[in-house]
Amino acid sequence: MTIRAKLYAAIVLTVLGPIATTAVALHGMSELGDRFDEVQEQAQHESIARELKFAVTDVNGWQTAYGYDNGRSRPRFVREANGLRDDLDAAAGTLTDPRERALLDRLQRQFDGFMRLDAVAWDALQEGDRGRVRQIFLGPEITRFEAMADTADRLADYETQRVAETDEAFDDARDDARRRLIAVALGAAVVIILLLFAANDIARMALEGERVRGRRRREPPGDERP
Repeated sequence: MTIRAKLYAAIVLTVLGPIATTAVALHGMSELGDRFDEVQEQAQHESIARELKFAVTDVNGWQTAYGYDNGRSRPRFVREANGLRDDLDAAAGTLTDPRERALLDRLQRQFDGFMRLDAVAWDALQEGDRGRVRQIFLGPEITRFEAMADTADRLADYETQRVAETDEAFDDARDDARRRLIAVALGAAVVIILLLFAANDIARMALEGERVRGRRRREPPGDERP
């Protein structure tokens, strides 16, 4: 191979090495960024599901409280119920996959039924029929609460499972990116070795050329004949 060919090969290797490294690094960063966004999104979904779970428990607790304190805790119950209703509306705009939608719709229906029966109990309490109120709260209403709590638990468990899956996907993407970068690093090491060999060959061939030209300059001119 001529000096020119070796020089061109060295230039090509010098250019392709950084390009390949940059391309692999950018691809890895992009994939990790996507996986990290999924982790954050799923963590938000889990947080929403747990807030719904806690809100369901709070609503039932304050309903029981106003049933036993002759309605004094009713305003707090109303605030908690309105808060749960707002949380359900907000969750409907975020939890959109089929499993999330099915559980959320079920929880909404159960909450609506819970509140309809609460209206009956509140009317009975205002009429002074405390026995009827306790009968409702300790019978059909607690059954509705248990159904809501079960659905909220299922939703929270589903979101927790999704968080674990996205965390695992992020770890896999990180490991893949690390392996690709190691492979590129090894490739860069090979390129450097090839460049060193090419540089050595270029320098050796250049020195040989200089020696040949030097010998030619030192050779006496041949005899001139008329």
